[in-house]
Amino acid sequence: MSAKIIDGKKVAARVRDEVAAAVAEMKEKHNYTPGLATVLVGEDPASATYVRSKQRMCERLGIRSVGHKLPADASQEEVESLVSKLNADPEINGILVQLPLPKHIDEEAVLNSIDLEKDVDGFHPVNIGRLAMKGRDPLFIPCTPAGCMELLADAGVDTSGAEAVIVGRSNIVGLPMAMLLQKANATVTICHSRTKDLNEHLKRADIVVAAIGWAEMIKGNMLKPGVAVIDVGINRVDDDTRERGYRLVGDVEYDSAAEVAGAITPVPGGVGPMTIAMLMRNTFRAAEIAVAKQ
Repeated sequence: MSAKIIDGKKVAARVRDEVAAAVAEMKEKHNYTPGLATVLVGEDPASATYVRSKQRMCERLGIRSVGHKLPADASQEEVESLVSKLNADPEINGILVQLPLPKHIDEEAVLNSIDLEKDVDGFHPVNIGRLAMKGRDPLFIPCTPAGCMELLADAGVDTSGAEAVIVGRSNIVGLPMAMLLQKANATVTICHSRTKDLNEHLKRADIVVAAIGWAEMIKGNMLKPGVAVIDVGINRVDDDTRERGYRLVGDVEYDSAAEVAGAITPVPGGVGPMTIAMLMRNTFRAAEIAVAKQ
């Protein structure tokens, strides 16, 4: 194995420490505590787990966390009414609506209803629009792509002039990741399920970001030697040798890719820890905006 391992746990710990110190300073100087509200609609176990982890992280870093839970059959009006109340609450700086929402809820309408200055997920169309435009900066950057950029920087990867290939075009990861890399002066190609020759694109990439949700789809022989690989995927595969009956793998076949890559994130322990860390950073940023208005 020749690749440098990009340790997401270590980088996330540094980001969390920075946020905790900044929160403590804000409390001392301004007597102000940042606040994050989470909104969970329905009983999806994975979503509930994600929300609890975010709430626990808030407590660790000194951020006030307020959880709101609505039943799976909650109406569009009920969800948007809750968001409206949180928008008006001066003690709430960030609003996180856990996705996915139940199918009968218009997700876009809910996300659009979040106050721009409380959009700590970075999904508001104005924030995404600013991210897409040259010379404009969003108030908040989507957490997972922001975490990927932090990992690349920590690993010393030079994005300027680099060929970057993103596999996956989701609104949450793929598209904002492309915008961030472009702002960092990379030449960006977005690949997806309709791409005719994925190998051709991957072979010329200096940076690969895999976010397609297909277990171990990208093999080492598909990659250019020395490439930096950021694996956003997290997939369960059956494994009778494990006590729980499965193991977690990324969208990249780690063992073969690590023989070729210059740097690579593991799964788990790579991108995953960064998402919540960047959410905490965004929440503090939202509190800074509120304090500046006092």
